[in-house]
Amino acid sequence: MTRTNIELDDRLVQNVMRRYGVKTKREAVDVALRRASIEPMTVEEMLAMQGTGWGDGELELEDVRPGYVPWDD
Repeated sequence: MTRTNIELDDRLVQNVMRRYGVKTKREAVDVALRRASIEPMTVEEMLAMQGTGWGDGELELEDVRPGYVPWDD
């Protein structure tokens, strides 16, 4: 684990702390990063990203199914 100094939006940190019942900013950042890194995108999240240039059209809606691994096709 490394130590990093970053600027955080206090409002967002407080939202995470309340939502997940954590007591410190460190825990809030840890929970948010862990959840963001393991949860697959929802269809709604993918649709919201259409037109942003993210993925250059390589990501298909069916790619969000649980357990999907692109190199297993």
